[in-house]
Amino acid sequence: MDTTRQSTLSRADAAALIAFCVAGIAIAAWITVFSVMRIIELARGTDVPVMVEFIGDTVDAPLGPDGSALSIGLDRATLTAAQLPPIATVPGIIGQVVQILTILTVIACLILLAQSTLRGRVFSRRNTRLVMTAGITGLLGAAASRFFENMLANATVSVVADNAFETAVISIEPFGFILAAFILSVIGTAFVVGDRLQRETAGLV
Repeated sequence: MDTTRQSTLSRADAAALIAFCVAGIAIAAWITVFSVMRIIELARGTDVPVMVEFIGDTVDAPLGPDGSALSIGLDRATLTAAQLPPIATVPGIIGQVVQILTILTVIACLILLAQSTLRGRVFSRRNTRLVMTAGITGLLGAAASRFFENMLANATVSVVADNAFETAVISIEPFGFILAAFILSVIGTAFVVGDRLQRETAGLV
């Protein structure tokens, strides 16, 4: 016997959820196409632009009067390598694959959650698993993708500048990561409690 209470959504709520699903599919398609194009660019290995983050480096730039050099802090820049070795391209490709899988998994879970809500089921064990899967996959996938992108950046600096600059080994903001994990735990707890209360209430009806 299914003890999950079902309700009917208003037309406005249903339309919003359907629009959410359509937007999710569009986002997944756009990111997939972008990542595939990046993979092709990395696999080719020639004239590849790479975003690089630096740690406390300074460079001389002709910005002063009469073109004189001024020392400026270097935070991030795009380097274009004429030829990238496999030690750079492989992590870059892996990072893009991880990004695709992460986005597709998260959006798929959220679309399944929206479909369940359209049927009138908000709190259930299945929906709780979908929320937690989406959240954990998003956190781990973002960290892994960032890690491989930094490997690509470090290898690019090694090729282009012969290690003349110190680049960030991994640049994940701990506050943002901790905040995202906290929000995920709150949402997961809300779904667990909501599911339990709904089943207890349904058992009394």
